[in-house]
Amino acid sequence: MDIADRVKKRRKELGLTQYELADLVGIAQTAIQRLEKGGTKNPRNIEALARALQCTPEYLRFGIGENENSNVAPGPTLKAAVPLISWVQAGAWSEITEIKAYDAERFMCPVNCSDLTFALKVQGVSMEPKFYDGDLIFVDPEAECIHGSYVVARLDDNNEATFKQLIIESGQKFLKAANPNWPEQLIPINGNCTLVGKVIFAGKSF
Repeated sequence: MDIADRVKKRRKELGLTQYELADLVGIAQTAIQRLEKGGTKNPRNIEALARALQCTPEYLRFGIGENENSNVAPGPTLKAAVPLISWVQAGAWSEITEIKAYDAERFMCPVNCSDLTFALKVQGVSMEPKFYDGDLIFVDPEAECIHGSYVVARLDDNNEATFKQLIIESGQKFLKAANPNWPEQLIPINGNCTLVGKVIFAGKSF
């Protein structure tokens, strides 16, 4: 299920026509029609659309968060708004003063998190089938990274961060790809890597 399906589903649950929804949002009916057909992936008026559909922007975008007045079970309670940053910014997150987090788009984290928590969109296929390209992950630098944790790490010779599973065996640490077909299955950590934070929640984009 993507944003087109969720908009159409919520509209029908509320008994609204495309024209009625468009009037509530303040846009043309053709814009709703295009959105429901999958022609618009990231509508600029997502906040107004969410209000009209009595749900959260996060629910429409990623299927996470509370869906008010629905006959389905409510989602997890939203805890804090965190910035959505780039992977390059994530690589420098330990030098947080360099990041203009206040300029970033913000998402509600569905679980308890520290003030340093940020969000990233998964890139590539190295973590499939556990995580897919475009999935939203919430990363907390203050959460403890243990064996088996999914982490965001920065290799010291690369300013950009990477997303892998932390493996600790016999005192040795590795970053592991979830995709069994990924060429680099294990990346040894030999003092050349900084663990930026632990993934505490993932929101699927289906």
